[in-house]
Amino acid sequence: MSEPSALHYTQDAEANKLLAEDPLALLIGLVLYQQVPVEKAFAGPLELQRRLGSRLDASLIAGLDPEVLEMQFRQRPALHRFPANMAKRTQAVCAYLLEHHGGDPTALWTDVESARDLLKRVKALPGFGDYKARVYVGVLAKRFAITPKGWEEALPNWPSIADVAAPGDLADLKARKKAWKDRSKAG
Repeated sequence: MSEPSALHYTQDAEANKLLAEDPLALLIGLVLYQQVPVEKAFAGPLELQRRLGSRLDASLIAGLDPEVLEMQFRQRPALHRFPANMAKRTQAVCAYLLEHHGGDPTALWTDVESARDLLKRVKALPGFGDYKARVYVGVLAKRFAITPKGWEEALPNWPSIADVAAPGDLADLKARKKAWKDRSKAG
């Protein structure tokens, strides 16, 4: 499997390309992927990059004055429906990456011996619980062929963005996710 040229999570080809090319952009998208539509969350990294005026960099974001970063998130249109909280979470994830992985998000999966180790590393990120960690591992496995031992057991067992491989898949995912939620409520 070759690496994708785009992750089709938004209607913006440039945002989709950035998500595939920049591991920090994908990670920030996952930070923002909470209580907003997929498209909004994953368009955020490109817009943040534009607002910062430079390529996304964990050390830059971690070192920004928190009020300056919050203003970047609040600028209209806001990057998230909870811009202050998401600015803090993004900065916390970048600070964690800097402290524990030299600012390199690829260090999350480099040299892991198992999917259990990968999940442990991802869950150590601020704001990443089991749900978000498993979605991230699913994206890494299904889109980037990052498949440490036991990866199949670490995948989400619900419809997730890990299933989105082509532009039309997002609409299908939304329909499948709604049906899955409806079944969960009924059952």
